Amino acid sequence: MAKTVINVGSSANDGTGDPLRTAMQSTNSNFNELYSLLGDGSSLAITGDATVSAGALTIANDAVEQAMIANDAVSFEKVDSEFTTSSALTAGATVDIDFDAAQVFTLTPDQNTTFNITNPKIGVTKTIIVTGAGSSYTADTWTVGGSSGTFNKINGAYDDTTSSKNLYQITCVSATEFWYSISQIAS
Repeated sequence: MAKTVINVGSSANDGTGDPLRTAMQSTNSNFNELYSLLGDGSSLAITGDATVSAGALTIANDAVEQAMIANDAVSFEKVDSEFTTSSALTAGATVDIDFDAAQVFTLTPDQNTTFNITNPKIGVTKTIIVTGAGSSYTADTWTVGGSSGTFNKINGAYDDTTSSKNLYQITCVSATEFWYSISQIAS
């Protein structure tokens, strides 16, 4: 429904505006529309800080009790850059895998490598592609935030054969627990 405008006349008390009853009916209609849009028709469903500016309602601190996303409203272009980015890692004895930085990581080790998970996010899976260096290096030791965690290997082993591609997929299941697998391209 469109906003119901109250006719206030041309000047004060000139008798050309809406009668009091008509003005209050318009006021009720406008409030009913707001209460239906932002609540259940009789009470509002907004909690916390809410402000209106330039015709837009802003609700701070995730204060909406229920949020809805329309079908097909989230596209690849709207996904956080973390999920659309690849990052080349710098080789070293300890290599940080920042869960906020990228979705796919690449590495060619130059020594035995420990992977250190930073900024873990429960339910998020990251991909690491490690290219073998041909020097019998290891790349299957893990820490989280520089400390030990639980790293459950599902299957596979790192192959350091020159140019061998190793696909690691690691999923965070709690702040300090991960499940992962290592696989290579089928020959």
